Amino acid sequence: MCRYAQLNKADPAGPCARSRKARAGTHGGLGLGRKRPEAGCAPACQRRESLSAPSPESPSESAHQNLPDEDAPLLGADLTVGRRRVGLAAWCLYDWANSAFNTVIGTFIFSVYFARGIYGDETAGAAVWTYALGAAGLIVAVLSPILGSIADRGGRRKPWLFAFMMNTVIATSLLYFARPDESFVIYAIALMIIASITFELGTVFYNSMLPTIAPPNMTGRISGWGWAMGYMGGLGSLALCLVLLIQAEEPFFGLVGTDDAQNVRATVLVVAAWFLFFSLPLFFLTPDTPASPAPMREHIRKGLKVLWNTLKQIRHQGHLVRFLIASALYRDGLSTLFAVGGLYAAGTFGMTFDQILIFAIGLNVTAGLGAASFAFVDDWIGPKATILIALGSLIALGSAILMVDDLIVFIVLALGLGIFVGPAQAAGRSMMSRLTPKSMESEMFGLYALAGKSISFLGPVLYATATTIFDSQRAGMATIVLVWSAGALLLATVPAPKARRPDAPKAVVTGAGGG
Repeated sequence: MCRYAQLNKADPAGPCARSRKARAGTHGGLGLGRKRPEAGCAPACQRRESLSAPSPESPSESAHQNLPDEDAPLLGADLTVGRRRVGLAAWCLYDWANSAFNTVIGTFIFSVYFARGIYGDETAGAAVWTYALGAAGLIVAVLSPILGSIADRGGRRKPWLFAFMMNTVIATSLLYFARPDESFVIYAIALMIIASITFELGTVFYNSMLPTIAPPNMTGRISGWGWAMGYMGGLGSLALCLVLLIQAEEPFFGLVGTDDAQNVRATVLVVAAWFLFFSLPLFFLTPDTPASPAPMREHIRKGLKVLWNTLKQIRHQGHLVRFLIASALYRDGLSTLFAVGGLYAAGTFGMTFDQILIFAIGLNVTAGLGAASFAFVDDWIGPKATILIALGSLIALGSAILMVDDLIVFIVLALGLGIFVGPAQAAGRSMMSRLTPKSMESEMFGLYALAGKSISFLGPVLYATATTIFDSQRAGMATIVLVWSAGALLLATVPAPKARRPDAPKAVVTGAGGG
């Protein structure tokens, strides 16, 4: 029995019979039936076997076989419409869960606390912080495509995602013990690097689930809804930290003090609990690909072999290479903005913790509205046009921010900039899912992460170098605008992708950790 037939052995009629039923109109909802050969399932099985081991002797032929299949079935197609929708909602909720880490730890609270409290110098501390993020990015660049390829051979993504999520939660919790003293610089940086690595590796597997659960005509919308949920989650976690810990007369109902910035350090515990609690629905409710019966060593061997073949073949797909480079550039600019946004507001305009939190809440509101609104634009005009509109707006608003000295004007421009941050990210994920060859989701999203992380040092290093040379964070912010511009120019040369539907076996709904 072929691999595809084994994965679908729960249906004795086979995938071809299910396809005939679908064409007869017996299948509805979000997952539509796919057309298959009427004379048995051998062609489909052979096509899938070729994907498991692309021939290194004929890269062009293998690359052709791996082109996206727009008619492949979705995970969860055998579930009720209600359960499929719940699974999609749980997937989006993970964005709500993990956004607390980026928002509170990476951008607005702990990064500022590190520069001001632990390092003791906002400008120099910002440089050290961004250099550390660059180091974490290089490690992710090496690991993400390898792990992604291995996961594609093994089938399930949720166990990997669960493991990385838990590591992020633990490392984040331990940041609580980083007191406002220079002796804790190495401790805080080491934990931040660990948390950043596991967070980013988990995101590879999270993103790779999108093309297997989203209908092709809704990929942009679902990706956008996920980003919108993320910004709303960032808003909620910031508001919780503000009300319970930062502005409260008796932080956390008197259980937390203010000595040694305990109330500020306690925000990392809020983030850890938030991330853990709100990520759980995905592990219980979102469909995952079935596990392969092969042992792990076989997954590793095949995964590395397929990754090597993919790296050799990808040179024949110039449009994909250009997109990976372009997205790496503009995503690096966005990541750098997230890493230094709070530092820039504090260092350039002297904003206090309270002001930074209120400012951050406003940014998350506009960013969430932008991501939700542009989700429909993505499916209407396509992800490429959506990204270019967003980048053009970011470049214009970012350039204006560099020239203002008034705090109110800065806040207004920054809130406007926030509208276009979400669409650029969501449409990038959507475009990658449309360019991804079937049955290679984790592997290709691993390469997506590799492309971004391979130059992830660029934005932080440029920012830190310009800030150090000119002794001004405005100079550092200017480098972000330049990186966005380079990404937009290269993206303009990439053909707009067509919608696709991933090739995937019958869905299963598993418990936490994919088990």
